[in-house]
Amino acid sequence: ELIANAEMRKLIKPKEYVTETIGQFTIEDILKELEKPGRDPRAAIEEFRFADGISSMEDLKPGIKIPGIVTNITNFGAFVDVGVKQDGLVHISHLSNRYISDPNEAVKLGQKVMATVLEVDISRKRISLSLKDGAQKEGERRPQSTGNNNSNKKQVTAAAPANPFQAKLMELKKKFKD
Repeated sequence: ELIANAEMRKLIKPKEYVTETIGQFTIEDILKELEKPGRDPRAAIEEFRFADGISSMEDLKPGIKIPGIVTNITNFGAFVDVGVKQDGLVHISHLSNRYISDPNEAVKLGQKVMATVLEVDISRKRISLSLKDGAQKEGERRPQSTGNNNSNKKQVTAAAPANPFQAKLMELKKKFKD
């Protein structure tokens, strides 16, 4: 009744409700807040919608992009609810276009994401997803490494000497390496 009836709120004498734990200013603040009942101080809740037409694992096809929510993060990746009663796994190698060692660098629990379906194994109830930009399209396969690729070797270059002593030391090291 106090919320709906402004006249009734005006009849309240805050001094009558003052106690050792609740002061007059607190009661006056409460009465002021009752004057504006339509204002909710909480942040607006964003409604999340799963993809229309996707209700079971059979509806998922490699290459399609679907919205989801991160439900669990592990050392090897993140699980994403895509609305089919079975969470999909985004392996750590598919969480980001750059190298990451910790899945928490790429996603947070409860985060809304747009994932690409990589593979669906209905018999094992497994969904493989990717969050990478430009994830493989339907029918594409990643090239397998032949083991002959030398592009992974790091080339170390020596820093320029900071002083004459360091220059001589580097010169001597080079002589003994050759």
